[in-house]
Amino acid sequence: MNTHGPRRAFGTHQPRPRAHARGRNPLRRRSDRIQTWCTALFLLTLVCGLPFAALGAAGAAYGSQMRVVRAEEAARHQITARLAEAPADPGRAGRAPRQARVLWTGTDGAHHSGLATVTGGPRPGDAVRVWVDRAGELVRAPASPATARTVGWFTGCLTAAAVVMLACAARTRTRQVLDRGRYARWEAEWKEVEPAWSGRNRR
Repeated sequence: MNTHGPRRAFGTHQPRPRAHARGRNPLRRRSDRIQTWCTALFLLTLVCGLPFAALGAAGAAYGSQMRVVRAEEAARHQITARLAEAPADPGRAGRAPRQARVLWTGTDGAHHSGLATVTGGPRPGDAVRVWVDRAGELVRAPASPATARTVGWFTGCLTAAAVVMLACAARTRTRQVLDRGRYARWEAEWKEVEPAWSGRNRR
């Protein structure tokens, strides 16, 4: 039986894992605290600001494009026209769209002609469907809701990328400014300490 009490471990005393210093850290500089705040703001921007900005921009772009879709659908309609001549570039294979001259009769009974986009291999005299406006002039097909969704997604992704780039650029710029101040202070302090440390001021 050991009558001298428990053995004591020799060597350097190991700090307890939970023995943290309480209060303000004297080695923590003001620039370190500013950098910590900027990092927290950077993370907050990514977590909260990025989804809000991306969804807001996507919703606005989708709504704007849908208004265009509804306006074009209201102002344009399809009619049946007759192919006046064979499509240009007859050697092109497949059902690739090609330009061809078509003839149609307007609501006023007047005959019209113009170039329209056709697919496949139609022959002169075949019926083709074309889009016209209220004045009876050939126009392209109205935009579809799928196009509006694509515009919304593209705008949202572009906005998210812009927010990330701006946040990263701001964080990098802030750190550069803080580092410049740190280097200037270190250089000033070194000019005061170095003569005594190196012994140059000893006589």
